[in-house]
Amino acid sequence: MGANIRRAFWPFLLPALLAYTLLFVGPSLFGLWVSLTRWAGPGSEMSWRGLGNYLALLRDDVFRQSFVNTFVLGVVGGGLVFGFTFLSMVVLRQLKGRAFIRSVIFLPMIISVIAVGAAIGFLLNPGGAVNTVLGWIGLDPQPWLGPDLVFRCIVGGLVWSSTGFYVALMMSAADGIPAYIYEDAHLIGATRWEQFRHITLPLTWDVFAVSAVLWVVNSLKIFEIVLAFTTAGTPASPPLQARTVAVQQYYSISGSGVPDLGRAAAMGVVVLLVTAVLVALTRRITRRERVELA
Repeated sequence: MGANIRRAFWPFLLPALLAYTLLFVGPSLFGLWVSLTRWAGPGSEMSWRGLGNYLALLRDDVFRQSFVNTFVLGVVGGGLVFGFTFLSMVVLRQLKGRAFIRSVIFLPMIISVIAVGAAIGFLLNPGGAVNTVLGWIGLDPQPWLGPDLVFRCIVGGLVWSSTGFYVALMMSAADGIPAYIYEDAHLIGATRWEQFRHITLPLTWDVFAVSAVLWVVNSLKIFEIVLAFTTAGTPASPPLQARTVAVQQYYSISGSGVPDLGRAAAMGVVVLLVTAVLVALTRRITRRERVELA
């Protein structure tokens, strides 16, 4: 029986392995090669540059700012997303109609990120609804999309649009916890916070660990919401204070100057390495012994 399984293993695995190599591994290796060259794209000459693109990124103030913005989005945005997620788990568990409320919270995740960013951008532009309401109540309009506030607004929009997905993931795990455990905890006087800390969180920790990794991977690729957010009623190019690495990578290819695919590929390699490190770190931080019901 074991020999038959081994003989059938490669015929089933090989097509998937070839497709993965062709569609993912191959382009990734090509991107690594491009990052070591100067190249304006198909039809132009590719010249060897070695580590020059990476050294140029270290000296590039624009890239450094976009890298910091991306890191802040991942850390601060992640803290806010999971803070609201945990709060929702404490509150929703005992509410009637929680399935409907979860659906409403999840709704922004269904809407296109471009639509979300554009809608928030229109609301916050100088003549938008937010400033109009502020004027009605006697407050001064604020430059929400100005250099000082635009990044904070983007973080808020990202948290609003993303939280529902993680609430759905965590609540799906919390719904599997038997009700009698909470009833016993209530009888001995445990508060909602104590029930969450000692029952809900330990029994949903595996899902949280996966959710944290998903957030790390997705947060380092944020692109659409920034572009839509800052172009809704504002100049076409997002200000430096709002750019992420993905946005800067896009402008290095499609900007007004000569496309620089080598530098853009170098940015992609840097993000890939940072993602790998942060995923490994996240997995290590969230690693703990599995808690199971007796």
